[in-house]
Amino acid sequence: MSKLVVEIVDASDLMPKDGQGSASPFVEVDFDQQRQRTQTRLKDLNPHWNEKLVFNVGDFNRLTNKTIDVTVYDDRRDINQPGKFLGRVKISGASVPLSESEADVQRYPLDKRGLFSHIKGDIALRIYAAPIDGSDFADSPAVDFSEKETKEEKKFESQEFQNQNQNPYEEVYVETMMKPKKKEKESRTFHSIGAHAGPPPQQSQAKPGNHNLPPNQPEFRSDSMRAPGPPSAAVMQMQVPRQNPEFQLIETSPPLAARMRQSYYYRSSGDKTSSTYDLVEQMHYLYVSVVKARDLPVMDVSGSLDPYVEVKLGNYKGLTKHLEKNSNPIWKQIFAFSKERLQSNLLEVTVKDKDLVTKDDFVGRVLIDLTEVPLRVPPDSPLAPQWYRLEDKKGMKTNRGEIMLAVWMGTQADESFPDAWHSDAHRVSHSNLSNTRSKVYFSPKLYYLRINVLEAQDLVPSDKGRVPDAIVKIQAGNQMRATRTPQMRTMNPQWHDELMFVVSEPFEDMVIVSVDDRIGPGKDEILGRVFIPVRDIPVRQETGKMPDPRWFNLQRHLMGMEEESEKRKEKFSSKILLRLCIEAGYHVLDESTHFSSDLQPSSKHLRKPSIGILELGILSARNLMPMKVKDGRMTDPYCVAKYGNKWVRTRTLLDELAPKWNEQYTWEVHDPCTVITIGVFDNGHINDGGDSKDQRIGKVRVRLSTLETDRVYTHYYPLLVLTSSGLKKNGELQLALRYTCTAFVNMMAQYGRPLLPKMHYIQPIPVRHIDLLRHQAMQIVATRLSRSEPPLRREVVEYMLDVDYHMFSLRRSKANFSRIMSLLSSVTLVCKWFNDICTWRNPITTCLVHVLFLILVCYPELILPTIFLYLFVIGMWNYRYRPRHPPHMDARISQADNAHPDELDEEFDSFPTSRPSDIVRMRYDRLRSVGGRVQTVVGDLATQGERIQALLSWRDPRATALFIVFSLIWAVFIYVTPFQVIAILVGLFMLRHPRFRSRMPSVPANFFKRLPAKSDMLL
Repeated sequence: MSKLVVEIVDASDLMPKDGQGSASPFVEVDFDQQRQRTQTRLKDLNPHWNEKLVFNVGDFNRLTNKTIDVTVYDDRRDINQPGKFLGRVKISGASVPLSESEADVQRYPLDKRGLFSHIKGDIALRIYAAPIDGSDFADSPAVDFSEKETKEEKKFESQEFQNQNQNPYEEVYVETMMKPKKKEKESRTFHSIGAHAGPPPQQSQAKPGNHNLPPNQPEFRSDSMRAPGPPSAAVMQMQVPRQNPEFQLIETSPPLAARMRQSYYYRSSGDKTSSTYDLVEQMHYLYVSVVKARDLPVMDVSGSLDPYVEVKLGNYKGLTKHLEKNSNPIWKQIFAFSKERLQSNLLEVTVKDKDLVTKDDFVGRVLIDLTEVPLRVPPDSPLAPQWYRLEDKKGMKTNRGEIMLAVWMGTQADESFPDAWHSDAHRVSHSNLSNTRSKVYFSPKLYYLRINVLEAQDLVPSDKGRVPDAIVKIQAGNQMRATRTPQMRTMNPQWHDELMFVVSEPFEDMVIVSVDDRIGPGKDEILGRVFIPVRDIPVRQETGKMPDPRWFNLQRHLMGMEEESEKRKEKFSSKILLRLCIEAGYHVLDESTHFSSDLQPSSKHLRKPSIGILELGILSARNLMPMKVKDGRMTDPYCVAKYGNKWVRTRTLLDELAPKWNEQYTWEVHDPCTVITIGVFDNGHINDGGDSKDQRIGKVRVRLSTLETDRVYTHYYPLLVLTSSGLKKNGELQLALRYTCTAFVNMMAQYGRPLLPKMHYIQPIPVRHIDLLRHQAMQIVATRLSRSEPPLRREVVEYMLDVDYHMFSLRRSKANFSRIMSLLSSVTLVCKWFNDICTWRNPITTCLVHVLFLILVCYPELILPTIFLYLFVIGMWNYRYRPRHPPHMDARISQADNAHPDELDEEFDSFPTSRPSDIVRMRYDRLRSVGGRVQTVVGDLATQGERIQALLSWRDPRATALFIVFSLIWAVFIYVTPFQVIAILVGLFMLRHPRFRSRMPSVPANFFKRLPAKSDMLL
C-alpha cells in the first residue's frame, strides 16, 4: 500500500476570467478515479496554495500506467453558473519520484482545453510517491490485484490537509468518482526529467496476494451535505462556509449479510443463517436457560432451603434470584455469554443455599463441555431443556437433586436475547436488570376531544341580587381550558365557544365541567359542576354528522358528600348545554410536522395500507465521551429509535466508549415523506440511580424520501448536542438503513395526496389550539412511556420529540433567515443573469437570447413546451449528480458551530427566565433592536403596496390623472397593434445595448416613487 502526494505550490500570470480583470482560482487534481481540490484564492492571478493532496495508490506498480490530471478553475461561487477553465496539466505517473527527498518543485505551463481556449500562465507542483508504512519500495514485493479485487477495493479513508490562511468560505472536496472520465482531446503529458534519475520501474509479474483490508474501513466524505454537482469542466459547486470535518458523514462497509449475499465469498461459505437478520453483524452468544430444580436436599439446621443458581463461565458469573424455603424451585431465567469473551471451555452451573449469616452452602453442580453445545438458528423451535443430576465437588453424582437446563449457541436473532441476563451486566442487581434490556414500546393511541360550550340556564349565584359573570372551565386529565366571558351578563348566559383536548385509550379520564362566577380579581365562585366519563362520549368517524348537543344538570359545589346526597333530592338544578365528541378522523400531532414520523388518522378503520418496510440496524458507536467521569466510570450507552407509534430501545452496554449493539428493527411505512429519529443516551439508573436523569449523547434524523428503495445505507453519523457552552460532538453512531417498497404505485400516488387526513382540511383545528394540543400530546406520551417496565423516561421522550422546538431561539432565527436568503439567492442569480444580458456582458450570449426571444414571440405556442423541456433536461442532467448519501443534522445550516455564548444561554434559559435583571434588560434591548429592523422592512413593504393602491385612489389627483390617461392611450395602442409587435418592441427595448442606456432611473420608476403612501399619517 502506497500513497501519492501532489503538493500544489503556486501559479502565476493566470488569465482573468471574472469580467473584472481578475480570477478566484482553485486547483482540482484527478488521479485513478479519485478527485481532490484546494482552497479558493479570491481575486488573485498569482495565487499561493502550499497544499498537499494525498491519493491512495494501492500498489506502486500501478502508478506507472496512470496519469495525474491537474486542472485550474475560476471559482464562480455559483451553483447555477459553471466555473471557468484556466488551464490544465497532465503528468505521467512513470515520472513520479519514489521519495520526498528526491522530489523538487517544478513549473508546468498550463495547457488549453480546446482550440478556442484563452489560457496563459503556469503552475508549480511537487509530486512524489511514498509507502504509507514508511518502508522502502525496493523492499516491498509488488502485489498485483486481480480485476475482481480491484473493483471491491476499499476507498481511501483519510486525506492529508495542510490548509494555511483558511478563509471562512473555503471548501475541501474529496470524491471518489463512480465512472471513468471520458477520453480528453489531445493534450500534453509531462514527464519529469530531473527528479528521478533512473528509468521508471518495470511492472513485476506477481501472483495476486491476499490483500485483506479491514472489513469496516470507512470512506471519508467532505461533501456529504452538499448536493453533488456536474463535472469540474462544466458546472462547479457553490462555495459555502466549510463544515467542520468532525461533523461530517462517514460511509462504512461493515460485513453485513445484505451486502454479502450476492458476493462470491457469501455463496461459497454457505452461511444462510443471517438472511432474515441481515442489516447487522452476527454476534454469537452462549445461552444458558435455568428452568427449575427438584428434590434438592435440606442444608440448614432449621430444615429449610433457600436455593439459587450460580452460572459461571471463566471470570463471568451470573446469579438467579434466591427462593426462600423451596426444595423444588422454579427460576425460568436465561443467561447470555458473548462468544468473543469466552474465557473457558467449561460451563459450571452450581446450586447454592442462601445464608444471611455464614457462607452460602454448596448444594450441587453441573459441568458442561462447550464443545458439545448445539447451535440453534431461528426459526428453529426453542431447544427443549433437559434434567441434569447434580454432582458434588468431587464429581460424584449423589442424591443432591436434579436441575433442568437448556444450553445452546445462538445469535442476537434468538428470541431469548432481549430478556437474557448478559455477561457484561454482571454488576447489575436483579432489581435494576430490567433497565438494561432491549424493549419495544408503543405510544398510546391519541384522539382529539372536541367540546362545544353553547349556553347555560337558571344559574343561581350566592348573592341573589347579583347577575353572575359566568365562565366555563373544563378539565380533562391534566388539561384545563376556559371559555371567554359572555357578551351579556344574564342568568342564562351564552358562550358558543369551542374547546379541544387530547385524550388517549383506554378512556379512563373524567371530564369535569365547572361553571364559575367571577366575583373579583382572582376570586371565582363555583356555581355548579358536572362529571362526564370520557368513555361515554360518542366517537365521530371522519366527516360524519356532529352529535346533537345535550343538557347536563349542574351539581352544586358542596363541602361534604352527605350534603350533596341530600341536595340530590331537590328537583331543581341549573343546566348547561354541551356538544361533545371524540374526533377519530384527525391525526394527533405529538411531534413537529417538519419531521413527523406518522401522519395516519387515529381511527384504524380510516388508515391506508402500508406501502413499504423500513429496516434499521443499530450497529455500533465509537469515540463516545465519558459521561460518568465523576463516578470513576465511562458511559453506559443505549439507543432509542422512534418511527410512527413504535419505539425501540436497545440493551445497555456497561462502561463502553465503543459499544456494539448489532440489533435490527422493522417498521411498516405508510408515507415516504416521514422521518425516523434515533437517539443515544447514557443510562443513569444502572445501580439505583434515584432521581438522576439519563443524559443525552446525541440523535440522528433521516427522512425516508431521501432514501433509494432496496439500497442498504451504512454510515457513521456524528452525535451532536447543543449545550449552553456550545456545540459538542459526543461520538459517532453507525447505522444501517434499508427502505423496501411493497406497493410502488401507491407510493408514487402518495405524493399527490394531502399530507394529513382530510379532516384537517375540511374542519381545520384553530391555530391557537395547535401548539397547545401538541404539547399536551407530548406530555401524555411521555407520561405513559415512563410508566412502562423498563421505563422509557420522560427526558428521553421529550428529547426525541423535541418538546421545546417551539421556544424562541435567536440562533434558530438566524438559521431560518439564512435559509430564506439562500432561496432568494436563486432569484438574485436570475436577475443578475438578466442584467448581464441587458448590459451585453457577453455579446454572444445576448445575441442568442435575442434569437430565442424572437422565436418565442413569433411562435408563442412554443413557450410552455420550451419551459417544461428545459426543466426536464435540467432534471436529467442533475440525476447523474444526485445525493448518494442520506442527509444528517448540519451544524453549519443550524448556525450551531459559531453561535454566540449569550445566544445559547438565552436559548437554554427557563421559561419564565431565571437570569439576573441586567442580563434580561440587555436581551430585551437586543430584541428591540432586531424588532426595529423587522419593523422597518415591514413598513417598506407596506409603503410599496400603498403606492400601488394610490394609482387609482386619487390621493394624488395629478398622479392618478396621469396614470388613467396613460392607461387609456395604452389600451387604444395595444388594441390596434398586434400583440407580437408590442412584445418584440418591449423585448428589444429591455435588451437594448448599454450605449442606449442611461444611468438615471427610468420614468416609470420615478413616477412610482413619487406616489403617496400612508407612512406620513403614522404618529
